[in-house]
Amino acid sequence: MRSLRFGLPLVSLFTGVALLFTAPAAHAADTPLRDLAAAKGKVIGTAVTGSKLTGTYGDLAGSQFSSLTPGNAMKWGTVEPTQGTFNWTEADQIVAFAQAHGQQVRGHTLVWHSQNPGWLTNGTWTSAQLSSLLQNHISTEVGRYKGKIAAWDVVNEPFNEDGSYRSTLWYNGLGSDYIANALTWAHAADPDAKLYINDYNVEGVNAKSTALYNLVKSLKAAGVPIDGVGLQAHLVLGQVPATLQQNIQRFADLGVDVAITELDVRMALPADSTKLAQQKADFKSVVAACVAVSRCVNVTVWGFTDSDSWVDSTFPGYGAATPYDANYAPKPAYYGISEALGGTTTTPPPTGACTAAYSVSSQWNTGFTGQVTISCSGASLSSWKATWTYGAGQQITQAWNAVCTQSGAAVSCTNASYNGTVADGSSVSFGFNAAWSGSNPVPAVTLSPA
Repeated sequence: MRSLRFGLPLVSLFTGVALLFTAPAAHAADTPLRDLAAAKGKVIGTAVTGSKLTGTYGDLAGSQFSSLTPGNAMKWGTVEPTQGTFNWTEADQIVAFAQAHGQQVRGHTLVWHSQNPGWLTNGTWTSAQLSSLLQNHISTEVGRYKGKIAAWDVVNEPFNEDGSYRSTLWYNGLGSDYIANALTWAHAADPDAKLYINDYNVEGVNAKSTALYNLVKSLKAAGVPIDGVGLQAHLVLGQVPATLQQNIQRFADLGVDVAITELDVRMALPADSTKLAQQKADFKSVVAACVAVSRCVNVTVWGFTDSDSWVDSTFPGYGAATPYDANYAPKPAYYGISEALGGTTTTPPPTGACTAAYSVSSQWNTGFTGQVTISCSGASLSSWKATWTYGAGQQITQAWNAVCTQSGAAVSCTNASYNGTVADGSSVSFGFNAAWSGSNPVPAVTLSPA
């Protein structure tokens, strides 16, 4: 991270298109999501990266959420990269953090077709050998954390979109019985942990979710230990299934719990105020559907900050999928979750707002000059911070009338010592030079008190 501060004169006013955003209220004034969820009898969780559980990231993970899911730390490829040699470092770190912050841990995941170690996927195994390997893996991992994990995503993504079983190492080698066996072995290793089957594109009523429904019904009838289903909910902006609550309810009616396990809502970049407002509505809709069904017990977001999201690298051109921006400022989506849990939005009233306008005045083949103007009407600021995330590798090289830092694509600019006050009816501006190559899309800017 580089700190950039220069006292050069302001460049002339820009003629580019401005993006306007209402300044959010101080986040510290908001009731933590975990407290709102507890009042509704729910658990609110997030996936985390163990190495990041310090500083602001750790503070938010510990204060806002009542459950943690290791994003990758408990997957087979991580914990046993070489047969018989185990690495529990990050998983242990996350469990210890959760215990220190009064949080549950959701174990993820024991049986999956992906992120398995090479020695397993490249081996030639008989059915008996494969069954023994799977049983040993489940018994070892669940046994290690016995009494420390509230729920396990035991089997992950067993179905194709049409409801047929996915062709995997497990299905091809062991048949569909691998699912019942995995649940049985996990229960034997920790009888108190809740056991789930987890999948994506099963949020609404469709062929895939119906296959999952029929599987759970048959497992229950056979006496197999199955406590819940996980609906991942990796959603696209504006596409929350209309049958989400109906689907949650039909699983609950089978006598199992339901969890929203990997919620994010991705959008085409760059983000803008319209997209962020729709994203807020989408998060609010999903959480409200869970709140409406008593046996929907947990909503977990798949990373709470855009800087720790899988979306950007997996879906080129898409991102901004989580409730916090890359600089840990709460986005409208955060308030959508809060409102669905009974919280109140603390953003300024519409009659008075401070806005940030980003524009570009000049551009050449290797760089450009930009400016952000902060204006207040019916409101005022005593300090300010403007944050945004670049979508095409732009890199700030010089700034004036602000203190700017950039880490990766994330930029944060705070007021200088002399221009933090923005009175009602007035404005201040800061400028910068930046390098670019290929394209220069205009980013969405979030404005907040510093």
